[in-house]
Amino acid sequence: MRLKRREVDEKARKVEDLERIIREFDQMALDLERQIQLEEDRTGIRDRGHFSYSTFAKAAAQRRDNLKTSTDGLREKLANAVRERDDTASELARAAAQAEHRDDSHGHRLGRRRERNVAAALR
Repeated sequence: MRLKRREVDEKARKVEDLERIIREFDQMALDLERQIQLEEDRTGIRDRGHFSYSTFAKAAAQRRDNLKTSTDGLREKLANAVRERDDTASELARAAAQAEHRDDSHGHRLGRRRERNVAAALR
């Protein structure tokens, strides 16, 4: 039971880590988008195919696109991690319910046995 609980905690941390990384990548991509806009406003050239288009803006756009590609892959990993965490949590809940049921059944049997022993002693 303790092992399964530890496994759920580990999978939950993995989900949290992936969510944090995705947020950071999204923020970095947004920052790059702003830098691209500022550079295009500064130069007055927005056509990426133009020969005078800013090399800084091109490089920033490439980094932004790479971040978005990485984020898409991380979102897939996150979906899998969430599914694994939820499955493991369900397994833990089922195991806990079974253990509780066993304890309750065992407790009822012991109670009945005690009652019989007390009744026999009173005779």
